[in-house]
Amino acid sequence: MLSRCDVAVVGGGIAGLTAAALLAAEGLQVELLEAHSQSGGCAGTFRRGPYTFDAGATQVAGFEQGGIHQRLFQHLGVPLPQASPLDPGCSVLLDGERDLIHLWRDPERWRQERQHQFPGSEPFWQLCAWLHRSNWAFAGRDPVLPPRNLWDLQQLLTAVGPGTLASGVLVGATIADLLQLTGCGGDQRLRRFLDLQLKLYSQEPADRTAALYGATVLAMAQAPLGLWHLQGSMQQLSGSLERALAIAGGVLRLRHRVESLRPGADGWRLEGQAPGQRPFVLHADQVVSTLPPQLLPALLGESLPEGYGKRIHGFPDPSGALVLYGAVERERLPEHFGLHAQLEWSDPGSLFVSISAESDGRAPAGQATLIASVFTPAKPWFGLPEPEYQQRKYQALAGIQAGLQQLLAVAPEDYLHAELATPRGFAGWTGRPFGFVGGLGQHPSRFGPFGLASRTPLPGLWLCGDAIYPGEGTAGVSLSAFTACRQLLASSGRKLKLRG
Repeated sequence: MLSRCDVAVVGGGIAGLTAAALLAAEGLQVELLEAHSQSGGCAGTFRRGPYTFDAGATQVAGFEQGGIHQRLFQHLGVPLPQASPLDPGCSVLLDGERDLIHLWRDPERWRQERQHQFPGSEPFWQLCAWLHRSNWAFAGRDPVLPPRNLWDLQQLLTAVGPGTLASGVLVGATIADLLQLTGCGGDQRLRRFLDLQLKLYSQEPADRTAALYGATVLAMAQAPLGLWHLQGSMQQLSGSLERALAIAGGVLRLRHRVESLRPGADGWRLEGQAPGQRPFVLHADQVVSTLPPQLLPALLGESLPEGYGKRIHGFPDPSGALVLYGAVERERLPEHFGLHAQLEWSDPGSLFVSISAESDGRAPAGQATLIASVFTPAKPWFGLPEPEYQQRKYQALAGIQAGLQQLLAVAPEDYLHAELATPRGFAGWTGRPFGFVGGLGQHPSRFGPFGLASRTPLPGLWLCGDAIYPGEGTAGVSLSAFTACRQLLASSGRKLKLRG
């Protein structure tokens, strides 16, 4: 029976698992509460007969030496899940074209590719590379952004170097501004390519993506960084973190949905539903919430500070997603563009496609899973009469399959399995409001120093997840968890420094 703990972590996705494992490894009594019947959240998986599908995230970053996942797993004393580097990280097909743009892992090969694809654009890429080097050196010193007290500010100032100060003059600029500065603003083909890439990570196109953020996003596919494909499924990542949590003595409680958070004189009171719709109450000295901040008003009720509530209500809605989960014979697929691709497409929108590798555990030998997702406004999918909802699903499925036929030459009759998920399905799977995917769009007014802080106005309540360090998937949410844990421990005079 739940009673009391040092820290309650709400949400068992990658951010929650990481935070819980780190704090348990520091000797704290940790309870991790997850509403679903499995951990993983947006990086979870599900099965359909012989096929295993990654529900949301399909690739990871931060597995390289010195990457956040590598550092965290070394610190926690568990091996990294088996993974292979993606090369190319992605292949892009612009509408009306036949030649793919390959994002090669090797930096020199990528330089040659972009010079061939976008002649005259090298000044833009060199400026992005300089900004990325400055950003990466800054991030490697573990700053806290945005700072909310003196300790946070000290961590930030310690991380600032000469490159950070120089690049800071572009803090209000967008990627589109960098195109103009380098004389590339008139290259509409390059602009279309950048819009596709940036939307994946920042939730915004080039004219709304912060330059200091976008410059690093555009370098994610190249060594010494890179993108990785997990053996088995994305669930391997959460499974490894579960083991780290158990080794450290933390407790994961599945099917425990938190419905109320209330601060008190002796800490926090959490109430919710346990399996069998049994109510539970847990008292915790501190709380780490990984839930989307849009849920905080309902959870906190009158405890939510008025100004903080207004800020949360003022955030623009993140996107939802339409996702085709399919399976085909592998021989139906072209071999020349790797496991991930983007297609500029009009109806229902541009597609991001992920294909399973042979023998990676997602499909029987000779077959492949195929996942194609497209951003969509989320709220319009709710409240529809059922016939209209089904008709919209049918039209979206047909549009996605038409795009895949253009990209992969896979006809609708080639599918061994095909189903479409809408924001309604994703809301049911993750509990995220309206099935929102991703966090806050990385507009200059909302990224980094201007974003939502992990330190809240309520003492003992910390936030992490893709609304705190968004845009880089599991690597980003893991960094957000690390930052929140550092702040939490520092509040009682303790330090958290990753070993190795």
